Amino acid sequence: MSTLRISFNRRLTILTGVLVVTGILLLARLASFQFQLDMASYLQTVANRNYRTVDDRYPQRGRIFDRKGELLAGNTTEYRIGISPVYISAANRERLAQGIADLLNDDPERIYTLMESKAPYELLTRSPVSVEVAQKVASLESIAIRIDAEPKRIYPQNNLASHIIGFVGWDGTVRRGYVGVEGGYNTDLAGESRVLERSRIPFEVSANDQTPPGKDVYLTIDRNIQYLAETELLDAINRYGAVGGSIIISDPRTGEILAMASYPTFDPNNYYQIDAELMKNPAVSDGYEPGSVFKIVTAAVALQSGKVNENSTYYEGSNRREVGGRAIYNWDRAAHGSQSFVDVLVRSWNLGTTWMSVDVLGKDDFYKGLKAFGVGAPTGIDLEGEAAGQLREPGSLYWSDSDLATNSFGQGLTVTPLQMISFLNTIANGGQMMQPHVRLKTVDGDKVSPAIPAAVRTPISADVANRITAIMVKVVNEGEGDKARVPGYTIAGKTGTAQIYCATCPGLYDPELQMATFVGFLPADEPRVSILIKLDKVSGFASETAAPAFAQLVKQLVVLMNIPTDTQRAELRALGGDTALIVGR
Repeated sequence: MSTLRISFNRRLTILTGVLVVTGILLLARLASFQFQLDMASYLQTVANRNYRTVDDRYPQRGRIFDRKGELLAGNTTEYRIGISPVYISAANRERLAQGIADLLNDDPERIYTLMESKAPYELLTRSPVSVEVAQKVASLESIAIRIDAEPKRIYPQNNLASHIIGFVGWDGTVRRGYVGVEGGYNTDLAGESRVLERSRIPFEVSANDQTPPGKDVYLTIDRNIQYLAETELLDAINRYGAVGGSIIISDPRTGEILAMASYPTFDPNNYYQIDAELMKNPAVSDGYEPGSVFKIVTAAVALQSGKVNENSTYYEGSNRREVGGRAIYNWDRAAHGSQSFVDVLVRSWNLGTTWMSVDVLGKDDFYKGLKAFGVGAPTGIDLEGEAAGQLREPGSLYWSDSDLATNSFGQGLTVTPLQMISFLNTIANGGQMMQPHVRLKTVDGDKVSPAIPAAVRTPISADVANRITAIMVKVVNEGEGDKARVPGYTIAGKTGTAQIYCATCPGLYDPELQMATFVGFLPADEPRVSILIKLDKVSGFASETAAPAFAQLVKQLVVLMNIPTDTQRAELRALGGDTALIVGR
């Protein structure tokens, strides 16, 4: 091989070696560069894991207001303080334990013991603390301290309207509303949860940590009217020796509930300390035998049938009538000879409504009329926990012929106070029953969704409603409801004293105590407000208890609602004014 060939091969070998080494170095450099990128990403991930976390984020719950914007339910935030013992050195435990104990007004030895735990986390606070205390603890600047925000529902009016509002409690690990508006509108108030990133650093708030709040709900309830109703209810209970009761105030033209008070009541701020039975709203959840107030329904059904009118009469030759094996008596246990249709309501004769249901209507027309009013069916009010009441009908297992008589005067069937005022409102509103409701509007940011009044049924004509109203005015002016009169106002009303079912009592009814109810609306010719007062387990008649309680309430209510007297309305009409445009509240 020539010298030139040997020299060329040697140089090619060296060049190849140089290229190989250079390639290896370039690959090593590229690998190093990629490693640095992965390391940076890794370190960022670690940092995020320490200071950021991804979890379900629940929005701030929507607020509840009365019709005038008074806050009834709102939100605040409390904090729980915990520690991760693994991040505390032995040399630092005593100092940190003392510092935390001073701020929490706690025992430093207890906290020190928790710091010696092997657990990854220990809760220090027995109950949540305020933001001020949490901020002071955060100022200790220890990575071992964990501060967790905990939302809290607050009710600034305490027990005012508690049965309507309800409360917020826990359902497993999620908060939800129970009973009342909190339960009925839980979906709107709660809003929608989202999976979001949030900071672990106390009080660091990022826009990314927030979710849109729930919707605000404004109620038809007027705080001032609600306060009046609750105050007058408690006064009546104490004055007449009742054990409880309810008051409902509504607008019969729209179905709006202006106040709904029941006693006993509770404070939703401390719901966890209260017997669950007290949280139920008796005005919508408890059925009772209404007694003679129910006679307005029977009379309306009879007039609607066209088989009788105000001049129709019947004859009481005996103080006793037997129907289906059961003896029926008037409240005074007397017979009164010839009585008119009007007398039946004015004097509240049980034998009179028995005549209507048994002799005039018969079972088919009578129960058809009751069902047209909605007896035995829920009203559909927008509150959680409504009961339907009970109505036995012919052909059902427990119905008997005697029910045809007793049902006519409100015994042997049950209604809720809300159902009873809905029947009353049908008469006050010209025969048209409006859907009772407590929501005035829902506000979602800039979007406002008002409640629209809706008619649910028309069981009687406007003519029949007006004729029953005229008779109910006589009940107050001339009959058993005379103690419900209020100077300056024409009131249509009806009393009702009902026996209380008692399984262990002779005759199955309590011989001493009754349920006393008064229902009424005013002004009778242009109703602005309807009222039901029910007093539980009183010894007197409704004419002696619920009727005067109604009058005392109305005297203050007409001032609060600015309802003009009959004379003032007449003067306005004489000047050409339209009294229908007068709106209370």
